[in-house]
Amino acid sequence: MNPPKPAHAIKMSLFLPVELGLAAGHAGEAWDASGSTARLWAKDASLWTNTDESKWLGWLEIVDQQLASAGKFQALPAEVREDGFTQILLLGMGGSSLCPEVLSLTFGAAERSPHLLVLDSTDPVQIRSIRGKIDPARTLFCVSSKSGTTLEPNIYMQYFFEETRKVVGDRAGQHFIAITDPGSKLEKVAAELGFRRVYYGVPSIGGRYSALSDFGMVPHAAMGLDTEEFLTRTRDMVEASKLPSSENPGVKLGIVLGVAAKQFHRDKVTLICSHSIYDLGAWLEQLLAESTGKEGHGLIPIDREPLTTGHYGKDRVFAYIRYQADEDEAIEAHVAALETAGQPVVRILLDRLDDLGKIFFQWEVATAVAGSVIGINAFNQPDVEASKIVTRDLTTAYERTGSLPAEKPILVQDDIKLFTDPANAEALAKAGAHTLGAYIRAHLDRLGEGDYFGLLAYIPMFPEHEAVLEEIRRHVLEGKDVATVLGFGPRFQHSTGQAYKGGPNSGVFLQITCDDSADLPVPGQKYTFGVVKAAQARGDFSVLADRKRRVLRIHLGKNVAKGLQKLSDLVSAALAH
Repeated sequence: MNPPKPAHAIKMSLFLPVELGLAAGHAGEAWDASGSTARLWAKDASLWTNTDESKWLGWLEIVDQQLASAGKFQALPAEVREDGFTQILLLGMGGSSLCPEVLSLTFGAAERSPHLLVLDSTDPVQIRSIRGKIDPARTLFCVSSKSGTTLEPNIYMQYFFEETRKVVGDRAGQHFIAITDPGSKLEKVAAELGFRRVYYGVPSIGGRYSALSDFGMVPHAAMGLDTEEFLTRTRDMVEASKLPSSENPGVKLGIVLGVAAKQFHRDKVTLICSHSIYDLGAWLEQLLAESTGKEGHGLIPIDREPLTTGHYGKDRVFAYIRYQADEDEAIEAHVAALETAGQPVVRILLDRLDDLGKIFFQWEVATAVAGSVIGINAFNQPDVEASKIVTRDLTTAYERTGSLPAEKPILVQDDIKLFTDPANAEALAKAGAHTLGAYIRAHLDRLGEGDYFGLLAYIPMFPEHEAVLEEIRRHVLEGKDVATVLGFGPRFQHSTGQAYKGGPNSGVFLQITCDDSADLPVPGQKYTFGVVKAAQARGDFSVLADRKRRVLRIHLGKNVAKGLQKLSDLVSAALAH
């Protein structure tokens, strides 16, 4: 007997080309015939690669577990208000930072509650900018790290603990809370430093599936929002996710995404989110890319790409997620034009913003199901770990020698340096590249049908920088008719970086680095935040090159704004030929 259909599941409609619709329908029938939804809930690893997947499915039960202990979500905001905190600064990366960022930008803080800021960059200029926005005496710092060994949250904590100690002395620990797994290194550090409180993750939930665990819900509660109501509404989606595929929003979506990628080479999931929930794509990027992008397969999420017409190939599925109160004629016309052009479109409608938890759970189920259809382990991230190893080796070497290994550019022109590995250098030289413009043109000419272009920017994530990079995306999208992505480093390394390195070898990447206008020391270490960022960029590039990706690095110097505009002009000129 099937469970009753929930009364408040979200609204989803599919517009699919005939062949994809038929294939997805057959796949849904096969999914149901094999009892795969029941197998998912039974944590049957054979749905994927039959290795360790059953150990990573704790997220299926987390909503009920959270509701059973919902009192903690009522105690925290009262305590925060009582002690006069006006801001919360979350220090984390990837799965620890992306959901809180979405919650902050979507909901803001409740009345008389602190505003939540998120730091997930090692760029010293960006960290200084965050420091200038807070008063440590009235800020609650939330150090969020599942393992407790992730480099970035640890050095953020070292810096801001020292900044807080300068202001409040021995009471600094009372300005910090931690979210981590039981028994982690961070739990021990929190005890030693006298943290106000430690909240615990669930060891059987990986970072990118942790939105509804304490990693997402503690920041939600700290902003004074009604976390119990949020989770209660999410339960409807949990129950809907136990239904047959035709009535199951998560399974149905996952089958469409998996079949589109596996059978039709539509492996670019283009995310269009209405303005009230525009940051949702940042969370979806990690979930999709890190879960499915491995062993040469995967879904490449395309978030915040400029809207255009007539420049899309047959390698995409479009997902339009809209809060029903948002009215945007340009987006509506764009999505309607996509359907008219025969592109596959998934429309998802939220009646209420506090139904966002339903979207989290739906897409977690969909991603796990898509991974099953594609035939990969949807819960590991081998290539993310590879970049971390290279970064750790470089920072360790810096602690020992006081410098990073010397680099030799393949070109220096107009205060800009180009770097790449021998294989990419040879390929670009064969294309006749010998000037800055020629190198950019030769690199862009490597883009072909079914490829995508990636900007990997190790610069401050400031709106003015993002605006120029989005303009570069538009140039490439309209000049080459290929999908485009943008990631700020090292943030994307804990998110989409897995798919760029381990997924299909269809990316052409331009890594962007710069000289820091002002560096920042890490307390207790010889290396600085600038050195860490440089090591992360090198580690990222090294693994991309090792995976035989088409990648070129452009180093802008200290004047980032001037360098970005020069790059935009170069790209525009290269595509005009």
